[in-house]
Amino acid sequence: MCTFAIIAHRRSATNTRLGSVLSPAQALSRLGPGDIALGRLDVLPSLDGIEPGLWALDRLSALGVTVLNQRRTLTAAHDKLATAAALAAASLPHPRTVLVAPWLELPELEPPLVLKPRFGSWGEDVIRCDDESAVEKGLALLRTRAWYDATGALAQKLVAPRGYDLRVVVAGGRVIGAVRRVAAPGEWRTNVALGARREPVSPPDEARAVALGAAAAIGGDLVGIDLLPSDLGTWVVLEVNGAVDFNGTYALGNDVYDEARQALGSRALIRVEPAA
Repeated sequence: MCTFAIIAHRRSATNTRLGSVLSPAQALSRLGPGDIALGRLDVLPSLDGIEPGLWALDRLSALGVTVLNQRRTLTAAHDKLATAAALAAASLPHPRTVLVAPWLELPELEPPLVLKPRFGSWGEDVIRCDDESAVEKGLALLRTRAWYDATGALAQKLVAPRGYDLRVVVAGGRVIGAVRRVAAPGEWRTNVALGARREPVSPPDEARAVALGAAAAIGGDLVGIDLLPSDLGTWVVLEVNGAVDFNGTYALGNDVYDEARQALGSRALIRVEPAA
């Protein structure tokens, strides 16, 4: 009987509900041919890169373990500059994105825009700039952050906030969960860490199609896609989360964790059959 393991450093509620949680080092000592590993390494709390262990995903694959959310997927999801490139290559809607870094000449920045960490999460150090004065103040603040010297930041064209977004969870090429995230009063960002509330939702077909396209663009086996409403019922991909957390609120009818495991199991079989 094969083992299904989550490769992560955090024993979050989502990780423990999905399967056995192993660190990268533990996975290398315990998993072998026929087993399945799901990469769930997250961004560092310091916002200057990805948690250590990506190399272990490559090693596990070489040992005959079926690896879902491989190195390239987690890199493309967590590195927002790589996300932008992957989405552009797939012709998916995404705000214009440029790199701003101490070692580069400052690009032309036309507000309104958003400054954010290249490896960011939780809405931390995300700065909205509605005019040139705000851009100057935002850049001055970035220069005080250690992560900015290490990785640089991104400047993204602001998508007009509507007070909510959709987070869609895609597993094995299927939409298995979603919520509408409503920003806290007085807050334009929709991060739950900043007080936003989750509401059950059945995403419209247009949103599902964009989310599936975004997951496919980075080769994501289990990812969260953040979508912002745009004009005339269209949706814009804001971010892709390679270690998305979710709970029962996301369910679209059945248990969302069961749906995720079934979808991932089917994806793993597809990965194994060509090799066999």
